[in-house]
Amino acid sequence: MSPDPRTRELMALTIRSIERRLGEDLRFRAAANGELALRAALRDRPEIVVADELASRMGAFALARSLRDAQDPYTGVIVVLLERTHDAWLASWSGADAWYVKPADPFAVADRLWDLLGARGLVHQPEEERV
Repeated sequence: MSPDPRTRELMALTIRSIERRLGEDLRFRAAANGELALRAALRDRPEIVVADELASRMGAFALARSLRDAQDPYTGVIVVLLERTHDAWLASWSGADAWYVKPADPFAVADRLWDLLGARGLVHQPEEERV
């Protein structure tokens, strides 16, 4: 979720990087704002939610906290894109698994997502990639 076209473009690169590792296409869905993202994430239960704090009508921190505090808590990976380094404590409070100051390096985000998904057993990592 991001209203910023450049951020959406960088996250699309992140998705393509993960798809190359998996050798298959991922289902990707964008939401116009945090309220729509919250409803979609609770309904569809994606493995990953990436949220931009710049979003209007419920930013990334509120979205992440709402997902974690839901009646049926969201257990997938949440990544928050920050405007300022100083907001890292809010990302931590919100229950995000990772956060990056924009513009985020799409390949660094892909690497972190790959590790988080692997730790949850959602992707199979070849032996040479395991630590």
